[in-house]
Amino acid sequence: MIFLREWSHSLRAALLIALLAGGILHNASAEDNGLERTPVLGWSSWSFLRQHPTAAQVKAQALALHNSGLQKIGYQYVNLDDFWYQCPGPQGPNVDPYGRWLTDSSRFPAEGDTDGIKVVADYIHSLGMKFGTYVTPGISKQAVSRNTPIKGTSYTAAQIAEPSVGENNYNCKGMVRIDYNKPGAQEYTNSWVNMLAAWGVDYIKIDGMKNSNAADVKAWSNAIRQSGRPIVLDVTQGNLTIAIAPTLMKYANQWEFAPDVECYRCEKGGSSYPLTNWADVAKRFNYVAEWQPYAGPGAFNDYDSIEVGNGSNDGLTPVERQTQLSLWALGAAPLILGVDLTHLDPTDLQKYLENSAVLAVDQDSIAAKRVLKTGNQQVFAKREPNGDTIVGLFNTGGKAEEVSVPASTVGLPENESGYSLHDLWTGETKKTSSTISAVVPSHGVVLYCVRGL
Repeated sequence: MIFLREWSHSLRAALLIALLAGGILHNASAEDNGLERTPVLGWSSWSFLRQHPTAAQVKAQALALHNSGLQKIGYQYVNLDDFWYQCPGPQGPNVDPYGRWLTDSSRFPAEGDTDGIKVVADYIHSLGMKFGTYVTPGISKQAVSRNTPIKGTSYTAAQIAEPSVGENNYNCKGMVRIDYNKPGAQEYTNSWVNMLAAWGVDYIKIDGMKNSNAADVKAWSNAIRQSGRPIVLDVTQGNLTIAIAPTLMKYANQWEFAPDVECYRCEKGGSSYPLTNWADVAKRFNYVAEWQPYAGPGAFNDYDSIEVGNGSNDGLTPVERQTQLSLWALGAAPLILGVDLTHLDPTDLQKYLENSAVLAVDQDSIAAKRVLKTGNQQVFAKREPNGDTIVGLFNTGGKAEEVSVPASTVGLPENESGYSLHDLWTGETKKTSSTISAVVPSHGVVLYCVRGL
């Protein structure tokens, strides 16, 4: 694998030079809070732990990430998804005296006066990693019915709420809209973020968002800024469309608009396995193409969790695992693992997740364009700052096919000497005169780094 390492090192060096040079990859419309200049790498609790996260489980996953070697190559976010807060029923989450959710201490026990979420965050920080958690838009009906005060103001929950407009909270329910034209509304969201910042939160996922939640995106962004703590803002779908892209680019660091990648209908025996399947991964091709113009440093398209790491329990064949990683990398998407890190499959870890050449393609912060879609064949390509071109040849069909495009189609200039095609998965290199091609297995990919000779 000597060639693979050499190409990977040169590619990463070129990307680093470009980023340090300042602005070569700048997206003028992107969130400019200084965070997520490259896509986030990390892990989230939802795919595997699902409705049953506990402090002990999240700490175990964080320690496994730390010990696996993945932290050393950039995986640093450990994100706690839903089910961390008290949910008594459809009246909405239980709230503190200022209308903010209360931690479920049966899952995340406090230590003295230290909230249970901060206990977990402190542990993750002790490992040199960052901690994220989950919220949904709006305000709990319990806060409205109790008319809780908004911290630091003379306003109350009932004064900022629109009780007739429900908000998405998929598992607890009972959230209603905030009217950000009302005095006290921004201050309420500020108090939320200030509490999370005091707990040591580095990443906030606000889930269940729709295009009509544009005001919430702006409010949470403003709240993060006033908190003084660097916090990544991840906006995820209830039903987001491209119409909200300008707002997302201006105020968020990443956003997810696709259906969940988890294959809930496939799960067996009450487990989370298999985590996904080919059909749910294949849905992403059109999203990667359609949302390509909106990605760049500071603001990225999120195509949901990477379900690679648990071998056959991933729900994907080895070829399909390469396809998922390649498509996400070409899209410069966050790579957030959804697997059980305490039982990593050695092949998944060493052959796929630790492939530094493929990881460099993701971390270049450039979203590839789809340059071909015909039948079962799709081709995505992007140009690196050093002049290399990354080309993904995909076959979504049920049998092997030769996928072929002229060099000009992927934006390569004419070169009488031809081109070298370096396969980033196998490490093999071959030459071609004018055509980028390969026989691609069913549901597979060939991922090339192309250079002029």
